[in-house]
Amino acid sequence: MRTFLSRVAEGCGYEVRSTERAAGFKEACTSWSPDVIMLDLVMPYVDGIELLHFLAERGSTAAILLISGFDPTILETAQRLGMAQGLSMIGALEKPVRVAELRSVLSEAMKA
Repeated sequence: MRTFLSRVAEGCGYEVRSTERAAGFKEACTSWSPDVIMLDLVMPYVDGIELLHFLAERGSTAAILLISGFDPTILETAQRLGMAQGLSMIGALEKPVRVAELRSVLSEAMKA
């Protein structure tokens, strides 16, 4: 999934850094200030909600796109949680992610 998301983002003109672990994510967000973050709600050893809290604590200004195979209501709830914490939530995509939907969201984010 990470490779798929990275390739689509690169095709949209983004410089991409990806990680599958929370420590790598936190390090990347600390050393590099991303414009857009694609965040899966389920990752090894940590969930996306915890990382939303981390981003909010850091005052992240990145546009955040949530991705999950969970029930759509969980995605909606996570998106509302991010907005309530002052994060710029640009959408939520259900797995399996469709290329056209992902390109559309990323293209809109790039314009903003």
